[in-house]
This record gives sequence, structure tokens and C-alpha cells, in this order.
Amino acid sequence: MNHQKKVTTDIPKMVQLKRLFLPLIIGILLCLTGCVRYDVGINFYEQHNGEIVQHIRLAQQLTSLSKTEVKQWLSSLESRAKSLQGKAKKISDEEIIVTIPFSNGKELTDKFNHFFNPNYSKITSGLKVENPELVQLKAEMKIKQNNWIFFERNKLNIDVDLRALGVLSNQGNIIVSPGSLVNLEFVLNAPWRVENFAENSNLNSESDPENTQVTWQLELGQINHIETSFWVPSYLGIGTVIIILIVLLGFYAKHRHFPGVQKAA
Repeated sequence: MNHQKKVTTDIPKMVQLKRLFLPLIIGILLCLTGCVRYDVGINFYEQHNGEIVQHIRLAQQLTSLSKTEVKQWLSSLESRAKSLQGKAKKISDEEIIVTIPFSNGKELTDKFNHFFNPNYSKITSGLKVENPELVQLKAEMKIKQNNWIFFERNKLNIDVDLRALGVLSNQGNIIVSPGSLVNLEFVLNAPWRVENFAENSNLNSESDPENTQVTWQLELGQINHIETSFWVPSYLGIGTVIIILIVLLGFYAKHRHFPGVQKAA
């Protein structure tokens, strides 16, 4: 009888504890909502000029909860950028902009893959990646280029693996929607119209009126596939043709006929 009485008196206490802790847990999750905003952009200005830009903004709630981890992660991003001839501009303790230049398509893919896969090659093998990433973002890019003398067509294929993001239980189940913790976007800027192959992707995307900028909202907890193409002017090809025309006009002005064409009697 005494044992039965003890059990019945413990039940209200358990209910009371649940009532106390449930609002606390919900409050913590609400404070962490959108705690990381990570924007990755490719700015392709011309055939031999562009940059990879990453804009990371952290909520103050996150930085106050884990200052050491945040500092280590931002330092890791800065070190990787410098190893790829890039730079990092620290806006504040919660915000940083990483810029990595590239001069052609091959260099773009190499630097992109090296940065988002620290063990990808010898360039970053000297870096110590001892601490886990705050945002575990793995991405791989492939590019196919076709030169048409005056213009160059670039076709990009990008896979972004975000399956590692999320808050998991001991059984491996997602107990917090990762989308509420991290907001990830990929942006492509090109001088001319960007073609988005939406049929090969389930991602939400939007573009500006001129279609020179397309933004994809990445989905966490899965592999995101982006397939797109765009044209850039080939100033080398345009310049070469202009030089040839100037030479031909100069020859004609002097000899009154073009090279290889006999002068009329």
C-alpha cells in the first residue's frame, strides 16, 4: 500500500517537471531559429575574371552560447581562403565575408572544390582541421566550357551535400528541423542571361528581371543539385578580331587592295 501511494504521488511531480521544461526547450529552439545565414555566390564578371563570395551571418544567440566554437570555425574559413589566394573581411564578431578570386573556369572549380572539401588536395593539406564544422557543408562543382570566338558558354553542375546538418536524437531521428537553424542560399551572377535547368532540380529559385542573377534556396538534410548555364563575352577573341580588322584596313589604305587580292588595273 505504501509503495502504491508513492507511485501516485510521483506522477504529479513528473507532470509538473514536464510543464516546467517544455516551455524552456521551446524557448531555446525559438532563440536558435535562423541562427546561421550562409550565402555562397559565384560572380562571373567575364571570361578571365570572377570571384567566389561567401557571406556568413550568425545570430547573437549562437555566438553567446558557443563563442569558442564560432571563433574556431570562422578562423578555419579565413585560413582556407588565404590558402587559395583569397581574403576574409570581418564585419563583426557575428559576420564575415570571404572572397576567393579566379581567372578561368578550371581555377573556379578547383578553388571551389578545395574550399568546400578541406582534404580535397595538397593545397589545403597543410591546414589542421581538428574541430568539427559549425555548418557541415560539402559541395562539388563541375564546369563545361565551349568557346565561340566572341562568346563563351559555361555549363555548371553543382552538388551540395547538406545531409549532415540537423539536430539528431540518440536513435538518429531528426528532432529539430534543420531548416530552422541554418538558412543556406547559392547565388550566381553573370554578365548575360543565366539559364536555370529547373527540370533537373527540385530547389526553389528566383531571378532578377534581366535573368543575370539566379538565387537557389538550398534544402537541408539532402543532396542539392544545381544545373545551369550562361554566356560570357570573350574579350580576347573580340580583341583579336578588332586587331585583324585594323591591320586589314591599314593595308587597304596604303595599297588600295586587301592582302591576297590583286589590285584592279
